Amino acid sequence: MRDLDHRRLGRELGLFDTDPLMGAGLPYWLPDGAVVRHTLEEYVREAERAAGYRHVYSPVLGKRELYELSGHWDHYRDDMYPPMDVGGEQMLLRPSLCPHHALIFRSRTRSHRDLPFRMAELGGMYRSERSGVLGGLTRVRAIQLNDAHIFCTPDQAVEEAAGALGLISRAYADLGIRAARHRLSLPGGGGKYVADPALWRRATALLREVLEASGVPYEAVEGEAAFYGPKIDVQITDPAGRESTLSTVQIDFHQPERFGLRYTGPDGARHRPAMVHRSVIGSVERAVAHLLEEHGGAFPPWLAPLQLVVLPVGEEQEEYAHAVVREAVALGLRAEVSGRAEGSLGSRIRRSRLVPYQAVMGAREAEDGMLAVRLRDGRRPGVLPVAEFLRRVEGRVRARGTALWEPA
Repeated sequence: MRDLDHRRLGRELGLFDTDPLMGAGLPYWLPDGAVVRHTLEEYVREAERAAGYRHVYSPVLGKRELYELSGHWDHYRDDMYPPMDVGGEQMLLRPSLCPHHALIFRSRTRSHRDLPFRMAELGGMYRSERSGVLGGLTRVRAIQLNDAHIFCTPDQAVEEAAGALGLISRAYADLGIRAARHRLSLPGGGGKYVADPALWRRATALLREVLEASGVPYEAVEGEAAFYGPKIDVQITDPAGRESTLSTVQIDFHQPERFGLRYTGPDGARHRPAMVHRSVIGSVERAVAHLLEEHGGAFPPWLAPLQLVVLPVGEEQEEYAHAVVREAVALGLRAEVSGRAEGSLGSRIRRSRLVPYQAVMGAREAEDGMLAVRLRDGRRPGVLPVAEFLRRVEGRVRARGTALWEPA
């Protein structure tokens, strides 16, 4: 069995690493890893924009009073970093983005005509994880979270949560990953949950309605809820069979009440909105770790750090190979030349085994403006004109998904 541990793959492929001077649980991204991360983030932003989300930025610090108001300080402080004294005020690295988004919502007068208001952010948050549970990208202390909050009327909550679940499903198809199961996470024993049974029952009933309307099988599990409400967790498994949560959808009535959120209804009265929390890919770190292990480093073409390598057979073809790469780059593709100085053609092909598209160029191909095309999966579509080949590769990348090639 192949070793698909993302930590080994990430270092072998030059995607990320760590340094003890930076600290445990604080990986840094190397250039190829930064390409994967940036491409993934832009994909999510584009998908969110198409679904009607508006993007914001909010600070990674907040006053202790903010997290006391949200309930994080009472229910979650063991996972938070200790306060910093700044100008006589206690400031905290945020453990979550939702309190900041609640403040942004309440910063303006809102009408029912403004709802649903879908607010999204790819933002940093910080968790004081124990050293013993840290591992590669799956458990880190500085997290880049794909987060969003939908402020809506209670009657809109089921439709909005179901729409979020659909967005997650489409993203998984484009990324070539699979949900192991859907879990309805409910409260368990102990005092880590806010005490408001009526709100818990209301939110749980709505999430069951979302799951049943979406037609996905699910299991209800006690003890896995957020401290402020139940949630739908989309579970994934790694090659060793270990399960973790990647994506979530929640319906929350607690924080709108804590923050005094209101909108003006058609009757002219002030009403309390529902707050739908959702994350399509969860943390960028965990998403990349799972993609690495799911694909063994052979990312879908649109996500691959290098999408095309041009392989001139001899030095005489290298000038034209560079011209082809310039054309590819002008089309938005990530392309490089692997020339004769880097070894024999066979060794260069082997080194490029994870690159989706390989284009071999001998004397005849260079003279005729053609390329001998090889795909990562071993298929050889044949010898194609440069313009046609680049057009087809660009089309596959633009379409996203996992297919390497489509018939002409």
